[in-house]
Amino acid sequence: MRAILSLVGLVLLVLVHPAVASDELKGTLKKVRDSGVITLGYREDSIPFSFLNPGGKPIGYSIDLCNEIADDVTAELGGREIEVKYKPVTSENRIAAVISGHIDLECGSTTSNHARQKEVAFSPIFFVAGTKLMVKRGSRINSYRDLRDKTVVVTAGTTNEAAIKALSDKQNLGIKVIAAKDHAESFTQLASGAADAFASDDVLLYGIVAASKAAGDYKVVGEYLSYDPYGLMYRRNDPDFGDVVERTFRRLAESREVVHIYNKWFQRRLPTGEQLGIPISPQLEEIFHWLGLPE
Repeated sequence: MRAILSLVGLVLLVLVHPAVASDELKGTLKKVRDSGVITLGYREDSIPFSFLNPGGKPIGYSIDLCNEIADDVTAELGGREIEVKYKPVTSENRIAAVISGHIDLECGSTTSNHARQKEVAFSPIFFVAGTKLMVKRGSRINSYRDLRDKTVVVTAGTTNEAAIKALSDKQNLGIKVIAAKDHAESFTQLASGAADAFASDDVLLYGIVAASKAAGDYKVVGEYLSYDPYGLMYRRNDPDFGDVVERTFRRLAESREVVHIYNKWFQRRLPTGEQLGIPISPQLEEIFHWLGLPE
């Protein structure tokens, strides 16, 4: 009889434990459990990280990584089916969208730096970029040294804006900086002649050039003007959700799936027709090894 009671007690413990664990959920996991929805923020023109396919669906390297996290959130919630919703964000409102709960995870091309880490949390690094300049082919601008008294367009809310302003002040270059609402408008400012150069992360500039119908009319020049490691943003002080994000990246690294996802977007032809041909950098490969990528 004692053995039977012990067995019954064990069964009851197993049955009750998930409910107790569920009641203890906090932060994003609780929000997703209660609503049945996880909301991913996407960018419309950050090729190949986050952009729209010809049918208007969000796709890209960052989108794939976020969907992997969404799958692991489902597993964390005991296999409960959750809906993945997408909401567009811009460089200016993306941080506020995360903090306010408008989105749960930002899937774009956002630099993880000390200032932003005071407001939001970041996933492990999944790309390393840096500020460079796009100019019209034939331009005499080949370096930041050629920007004296020139006009440079940046996308509002990016680290590139701060990098150019700091460089201008330090070198006394007198650069006039204008801010556009998104990458597409920044490119239009350059194309129209309103700006002499467009400063942005090098990989985004290569993507914009590749997507342009007049790709041969533009070039990316100069040395790196900043160091920009990308991470996926989520809310601060949410360690349980952060653990899921961390485990997802480790799983993808240990299985080498992260390399397959990378090559899908940087080495192969994109659904929109472009092919960037950008191999994994030594810096990024080292980060992936740190996460568990086999040698």
